[in-house]
Amino acid sequence: MNQVHVQEIECLLVLAEELHFGRTAERLGCSQSRVSQLVAGLERRVGVRLVDRTSRRVALSRFGAQFVQDVRPAFEALSTVVVRARERARSGTLSQLRIGFHGSVYEEVTEAFRRLRVHHEVALVLSEIPLGSPFTAVLEGKADAVVVELPVKEPALAVGFRFPPQDRLLAVASWHPLAGAERVHVEELATVDVLHPVGDAPDYWKAARVPPTTPGGVPIRSSTGISTVQEGLALVAAGDHGMLVCRPLTERAARSDVRYLGVEGLDEPSQLGLVWRRDRESWQLTTLAGLLAEEFARTTREERVTA
Repeated sequence: MNQVHVQEIECLLVLAEELHFGRTAERLGCSQSRVSQLVAGLERRVGVRLVDRTSRRVALSRFGAQFVQDVRPAFEALSTVVVRARERARSGTLSQLRIGFHGSVYEEVTEAFRRLRVHHEVALVLSEIPLGSPFTAVLEGKADAVVVELPVKEPALAVGFRFPPQDRLLAVASWHPLAGAERVHVEELATVDVLHPVGDAPDYWKAARVPPTTPGGVPIRSSTGISTVQEGLALVAAGDHGMLVCRPLTERAARSDVRYLGVEGLDEPSQLGLVWRRDRESWQLTTLAGLLAEEFARTTREERVTA
């Protein structure tokens, strides 16, 4: 295969936007003749005319339009890699992971992050992702991995680490009719308007967050959507809504106007996972998964000793 120069591809992509040799030359910081040379060189390497030129107009040929459509994603991905490498070089960090998460991050997770940075020279860039869009950031390459609730049934995604399962509780306002009890039965969820995440999550994931019916087949009302956990807690405290949450959240989000009730008969626990794209698995990600496993194993040992 003939060697194709990156500069030639960049030139064609800019020309495809400008459809003008002069403006393309200005954007690239070169002469119009140089633009013509780069386009002609790429056409020789590809073996087909990519640009139709006349004295009055410039347009992509049919082959040129298809070539631009095919090559642009790869060129943008390459540009992103170069930019990230340049940023790492400036900061003195050898590598970097972008991690998305929902809500709060446990102490075991932050300790794993610290060890990854200190012992493996991998920097972490953390960002909270929308509650109802657990997989979008990682599928689109905007995050290297996400820490989100399971299940995950997307063929392109892998679960690198499964966090310990946690009980799910029902959050209600302190003045709610159910708030006087320590626990409620799962069938009583049908008496509560349960908040649901809003976003582009798959239906199976949404159903795991808020079941459409109780085990007895009674519909569970869910009229209102939320984008963040904090938004959900505010709606719970201010109105008649309820929200299903995991036990660790209740320990980190204690407030006097919200009660957390155990739910008897709710078989499916809450479980987080470290999720990444199968085709982008890296030693940084697998190392992080190993560190998470070590931290949660240590916590389990300590809990047994103090029990």
